[in-house]
Amino acid sequence: MTHRIDIQAVSKAFGAFKAVRDVSFSLAEGEIVALVGHNGAGKTTLIKLMLGLIRPTAGTVRVLGGDPAADPAVRARLGYLPESVSFNPALTGRETLAFYAALKRAPHGQVAELLERVGLSQAADRRVRTYSKGMRQRLGLAQALLGAPQVLLLDEPTTGLDPALRRDFYGFLDELRAGGATILLSSHALSELEGRADHIVIMGQGVKIADGTLDELRGIARLPTRIRVRLAEGEERRLEGDADWRPVNGHMLEIDAAPEDKLALLRAAVGARIADLDVTPPTLDELYAHFQDRQREAGQ
Repeated sequence: MTHRIDIQAVSKAFGAFKAVRDVSFSLAEGEIVALVGHNGAGKTTLIKLMLGLIRPTAGTVRVLGGDPAADPAVRARLGYLPESVSFNPALTGRETLAFYAALKRAPHGQVAELLERVGLSQAADRRVRTYSKGMRQRLGLAQALLGAPQVLLLDEPTTGLDPALRRDFYGFLDELRAGGATILLSSHALSELEGRADHIVIMGQGVKIADGTLDELRGIARLPTRIRVRLAEGEERRLEGDADWRPVNGHMLEIDAAPEDKLALLRAAVGARIADLDVTPPTLDELYAHFQDRQREAGQ
């Protein structure tokens, strides 16, 4: 597997404040990685290190095989969308994107194509001061995509987007991933990321506290899976076995199953006459809270 970004034992201090401490992880070609954590967890510092805007105090940051802080050719192959986008309000959307295309030496023909792709063709010749927050966010995404970057670093990219545009946005990311792009998403919208990220890096207090696929994080956390059964009419409101099924809403039974008990409990459930069965594994929100709580308990 080709690593597009490789961060090894990286620390970054600003005076006495240690923003990032001994962090290591890699991003592969054609992968979407979610970088999650509370404010002050070190996410923005890591993104700045990957962009080459700052240098690590210790450790190494390699992007596309080079040092982003020292090699302009590496930075030219990166796309970046900051959390808060800011453009000259007197320029139109088309003029803004043409300006950034010239800076990145990207083909001018990409301007109209990207404005269409992010849904701004109809507003391309309006001044940016008239744009809503969601429109400015879409313009920011278009500028990040100029030059067909091999690595995209997106900080809270869906802020201000309505549900339909969010769906289109993630569909676009899937297309980019299929084309080999590596995408880092830094976001607080954990429910959005579930099922969309190939792996997840959880930060807390400047250190990495978890790293893996969603299934791997579930295996590490060992949080219970919730099983909910709606019994058929006339069926007794219980299931065989000594498991502690709880009544819910008068017509359902529910249990939190440990990983090793899940299959046995499902077998017991399907042995009864049931009208419906729902199995809900731990969500990313629950996993995030679990790892953050574990870090606090450890006093890191």
